[in-house]
Amino acid sequence: MLSTLRLPAREASATDVAARATDAAMVAAQAAIRAADAAIKAAEAAVRLIDEHEGEVIVLQPAPTQQPGRRSEPELIASLPAAGPFGEAAPLARPFGEGARQRRPGRATRALAAALIVLGTLALADVAVTLVWQEPISAVYAKLRQDHLSGALRKVERALPTPAERRALAGLTSEPARIAFLASALERRARDGSPVGRIRIPRIGISFVVVSGTGTSALESGPGIYPQTVFPGLGGTTAIAGHRTTYLAPFRHIDALRPGSRIMLDMPYARFTYAVTSSAVVAPTDVRAAVSYAGYPRLVLSACTPVFSAAKRLLVFARLQSSTLRQGGTPPSRLTSGARTPAARPAVRARPAA
Repeated sequence: MLSTLRLPAREASATDVAARATDAAMVAAQAAIRAADAAIKAAEAAVRLIDEHEGEVIVLQPAPTQQPGRRSEPELIASLPAAGPFGEAAPLARPFGEGARQRRPGRATRALAAALIVLGTLALADVAVTLVWQEPISAVYAKLRQDHLSGALRKVERALPTPAERRALAGLTSEPARIAFLASALERRARDGSPVGRIRIPRIGISFVVVSGTGTSALESGPGIYPQTVFPGLGGTTAIAGHRTTYLAPFRHIDALRPGSRIMLDMPYARFTYAVTSSAVVAPTDVRAAVSYAGYPRLVLSACTPVFSAAKRLLVFARLQSSTLRQGGTPPSRLTSGARTPAARPAVRARPAA
């Protein structure tokens, strides 16, 4: 059963947003400091553990008083209690100089301690950046993938219809029919993880290449279209999933979308504009809520919620407002004439999740 999110009566001011961001940064910094202290204490404990040898503890005391008539150099010796706190025999004492030489931490020990401190600090810095912004290491990987996919998408956009597709388009008289034909052709050709379009949401300032599929590898590259739904232009539901904390976190702020917020999908064959209508929080197993057919063309954005948790799914619903044919669907009057072919298959509904 869906639970609709309650929307605030008015937008938060820029000052409120800045104040919340500052508070979050301070909390993250304090957590980083506490974790750094814990890492340092752990490193110091590791050094002490390495310095100890068979559980012995060195106790320094003055050498015995020199007897008259004898000359000897003053020295320090190591002494141990006769017995431990539970009556066990104490280990034999050794001369201080020899024991100290054996117990003195070497360069390798100190290097290990320093390395542990550095690694702990880096890990804490990663956590702090993730809290305030997003996970930086996966963001670098996703940025490289997005750059590669952008180039691949441009090639798809520049590709002209095949001769068979041109003949089929020549027999279609309406723009929606041509869009549906081209959408069906791209849907058949798309492979899992291949670029199929670009999503732009002005309100939260994002622009990402969209891929086909929602597998682990696909979503590491960018937002992905659910395979249980259809491509835009086919008259059904188009659902797109995306991360909120890792791999550039494309959908981190979709909770800030409000009714009326615009979402644009630039596909190689057409441009689609949607308007947000509502949002809901559902169980992660409720896939049907995202992919079911609503009786009209719509877009659904899906992401984990709350941030840093996969306990629930946040769904943002949007209704199609307009669609514009791109160059790939040139009107029939500009196409080479040819024999009529059967019209494109009618728009299909999203296949329900199993």
